[in-house]
Amino acid sequence: MSIDIRRVIVKVGSSLVTNNGQGLDHAALANWATQIAELKRLKKDVILVSSGAIAAGMQRLNWKKRPNTVHELQAAAAVGQMGLVQAYESCFREHGLHTAQILLTHDDLSNRKRYLNARSTLVTLLELNVIPIINENDTVVTDEIRFGDNDTLAALVANLVEADLLVILTDQAGLFTADPRIDTSATLVTRIEVNAPELDTMAGGSGSEISRGGMRTKIIAARRAARSGTDTIIAYGKEHDVLPRLIQGESIGTRLVANNIPIAARKNWLAGHLQITGKLVLDRGAVHALQNEGKSLLPIGVQEVSGDFERGELVSCFDSEGKEIGRGLVNYSAADTRRILGCPTQEIESRLGYLDEVELVHRDNFVIT
Repeated sequence: MSIDIRRVIVKVGSSLVTNNGQGLDHAALANWATQIAELKRLKKDVILVSSGAIAAGMQRLNWKKRPNTVHELQAAAAVGQMGLVQAYESCFREHGLHTAQILLTHDDLSNRKRYLNARSTLVTLLELNVIPIINENDTVVTDEIRFGDNDTLAALVANLVEADLLVILTDQAGLFTADPRIDTSATLVTRIEVNAPELDTMAGGSGSEISRGGMRTKIIAARRAARSGTDTIIAYGKEHDVLPRLIQGESIGTRLVANNIPIAARKNWLAGHLQITGKLVLDRGAVHALQNEGKSLLPIGVQEVSGDFERGELVSCFDSEGKEIGRGLVNYSAADTRRILGCPTQEIESRLGYLDEVELVHRDNFVIT
């Protein structure tokens, strides 16, 4: 496996970074720096996505419980980020490696120009043999633009740089057939296709008090990463030399195999990085045309419209049974879409008084999900 893996995203969870909330675990950080240095010796590009800023800030501020207010969370992130980055820089310096801090919000990746700039910066850092250390910009983020957890962020970074492998290090051995804390008969799943339907029933709820992400978010993240052909491995972060052993082909934890054809970079951006602003329910003919014939979405195929979107924003398309079939950039506002709902193409101009496009969503701006 080592020969095939060129670019790796490593995500480390809060409970590992902070020793379950007891403050930064410098020994653990030093250990991962050593392992990543070994990956660099094996000529691998590595990007580190690390949680822990808020938890580290809580410890520095002597807060025993995670706050609920946005401003307190942002303050904790600002305080904790200083110690987190300083600790990583010191650890990697021991191996002669430079690091770079990159803080992102969903807003950064939903804007196409900033998305491309972020990609160019990351690729340049890798070419310079620098270790990018990425975290969500919790200091300024709001609920409307947050990723929600660093599993999602890591998957989107995997899409951004077209990584070969995403490794999610957690405080669990991997994905089990059931929650092993409750069901003693649960067994570890070592390898499974990322779109296997049984994954949804295996995933538990949320994680610990410190961590935001449970196993479900990791499965969702793996499915996001798979859009660019990236496999995901969920493994125990304290396993001895887990990263070099994984890269050299050893089976550790759970490997979620990307079993779909990677989609083009721009459509990957559409599917994973834009905020959905509306919903369209389509008739059977429109669903077939989109899924099987690669055609555009016309107004005549739309049965219902919800949301308040403007021209050029992202809408999600569903069949009549409530299953999402794809996402795309819409050519008309929500108000105008409602006016041409079920409308034949030749009647659009008479209903609206103008005609921008005959398609509601052009096939070039649509991606099957």
